[in-house]
Amino acid sequence: MRNVLYPKLAATNIKKNGKTYFPYLLTCILTVMMFYDLLLVSTNSALDTMPGASQLRLILNFAVTITGGFSAIFLFYTNSFLVRQRKKEMGLYQVLGMDKTNLTKMMVWESIYTAGAGILGGILAGIVFGRLIFLVLLKLIRFDVAFQFSVEPEAILISAGLFGAIFLVILIWNIFQVQRVNPVELLQGGKKGEKEPKANWLIAVIGILLLGSGYYIAQTTESPLSAITKFFIAVILVIFGTYALFTAGSVALLKLLKKNKAYYYKTKHFVSVSGLIYRMKQNAVGLANICIMSNIVLVLISATASLYIGQENIMNTRFKTEFSATSDETTPENIQAMERIVQEETQSRGLEIIHEQKYRYVPLSAMKYDNQLKFDTDSGSGYDADAMRGLYVIPLADYNALEGTDISLAPDEVLTYFPDEEFDSGEIVLGKENYHVKENLKESNLQKKKEADVTKNIYLVMADDAAVEHVIQLYGPTKIPITMQYLLNFDMKGNDTAKSEALESMKARMETSGEVQSCYVEYREAYAQEFYGVYGGFFFLGIFVGFLFLMATVLIIYYKQISEGYDDKDRYQIMQKVGMSKKEVKGSIHSQILTVFFVPLLMAILHVTVAFKPITKLLLVFNLSDTHLSMMCTIGVSAVFAVFYVIVFAITSREYYKIVK
Repeated sequence: MRNVLYPKLAATNIKKNGKTYFPYLLTCILTVMMFYDLLLVSTNSALDTMPGASQLRLILNFAVTITGGFSAIFLFYTNSFLVRQRKKEMGLYQVLGMDKTNLTKMMVWESIYTAGAGILGGILAGIVFGRLIFLVLLKLIRFDVAFQFSVEPEAILISAGLFGAIFLVILIWNIFQVQRVNPVELLQGGKKGEKEPKANWLIAVIGILLLGSGYYIAQTTESPLSAITKFFIAVILVIFGTYALFTAGSVALLKLLKKNKAYYYKTKHFVSVSGLIYRMKQNAVGLANICIMSNIVLVLISATASLYIGQENIMNTRFKTEFSATSDETTPENIQAMERIVQEETQSRGLEIIHEQKYRYVPLSAMKYDNQLKFDTDSGSGYDADAMRGLYVIPLADYNALEGTDISLAPDEVLTYFPDEEFDSGEIVLGKENYHVKENLKESNLQKKKEADVTKNIYLVMADDAAVEHVIQLYGPTKIPITMQYLLNFDMKGNDTAKSEALESMKARMETSGEVQSCYVEYREAYAQEFYGVYGGFFFLGIFVGFLFLMATVLIIYYKQISEGYDDKDRYQIMQKVGMSKKEVKGSIHSQILTVFFVPLLMAILHVTVAFKPITKLLLVFNLSDTHLSMMCTIGVSAVFAVFYVIVFAITSREYYKIVK
């Protein structure tokens, strides 16, 4: 009889607590489904047939790791809402005669039902929707491939094992929570936090400083290289600052309003301020979580959407001309062979070469401080991302041939070209040597278009090959020997089909036929599919992980509304007993609820607004230079999210009002 009692009691409890359990079960099922489908897609052999398969698989594996890790944190966190709502129920069971061993057995069966429904339901849903999700991925990366759908036992075992372990840890924690407290504490568990909180000014000030520091770092970030590290530092500061402001800053602000007697001692303000003080104490961490997760959704989806929508902009930035060949074998014979192949392949197809660039150069890097270029190989020079520049050193003969000029330079003279910044000095220090600047070029064919490089570029034209070699010696030894390279870029005018044939033939002849030594060729069509795979994969990652965080946000809002409903049920009665009308009570509590739930949304939008500058710098790393596009994506995603947030709030508010009435 006892063996049947606990399973029945557990099933009855889950059914009775349907308002809190069923959303949790649905979330478990969706989380397991998402993890299983990501794992299934990332291990599918069809990916191996795609260009850029290794990068795409890396993105998907990262998504699997993020989903698995976040699932553990998220399910553990949402479980705390269930425990809080059921503490009184657990205390009542003990008062009625059940000991903690009996409660443990009942909780084990509840966990078996929850884990079973979540894991089995999630895997079954994953099997049903797996093919659809893979087809969505193929659509995003613009690739047609024969998809062999199959149920992968390995993916099922990994998913079941991971989530089985998560549910086991949750069960152990729940048992520990019940075992460590007495029945009276359990009965009062849902009533904790009713003492008026004290304002912690130290934490509030620290929160303001952390948030201000994060905002300052975000707004002073200029270099894409420094944005990579500075952005994540700013994110950490903003996260901690947000938690500090929600937990301490909000209470401190309300306490200040309370001290303002002229403001506080008015019926509307008196009730709202005093009520909000209690609400912020009880809900601060949860509201901070909503704010942070909303922020993640906004940043992740807007950034990946910008990359996906801006693919053409990225391609145009990455491939500045239709054809580009680079060789580190700069002998006259090798250069002539490259030019001969181009001439043969274009002339035979009736194509005309336009916008041609061809010159020898040495690619280096240096840190710019005023008129000094400090090599990163110098001992004790350190590394300064904001000062880092791409440095290209070109022999004068190649510059004259490119520009059609007849300039002469002394060994200690240079021509400078700073396409990305102003430079007006008459002298430049290169390493430890001074050079006289004969002319600061304002325009040059060395760089025709505005680059979207991670670093700004500097071009130095030296007197001759010997002067260029001297710069290499100044630069110092490196792991990979620095050599002069030959660049050949151009566009073509003519039939598109003939262009494609010429591009493919030139690439094959220069790279693999042996006619040219040590040559690398790239053109847009050859790498388009790989680009679509990578950026489509990023968007897929953004949608998938963004949805995961969105789901978490929705569930936390729902549980917050349920918690508020049970807490406000007593408040409604008390406020009516002291003489307030039903209309006044409803208006007061409704305004408090609106304040509590919309502050996280407003704060998240503020965070995204401040983060926009470093995000655009980070997108430059991916060659996206269209700031207007990024802005439109961010505004669009924020607007859609705000509407969705309001809809979720409106729907969950129904449950709130059902409880309080």
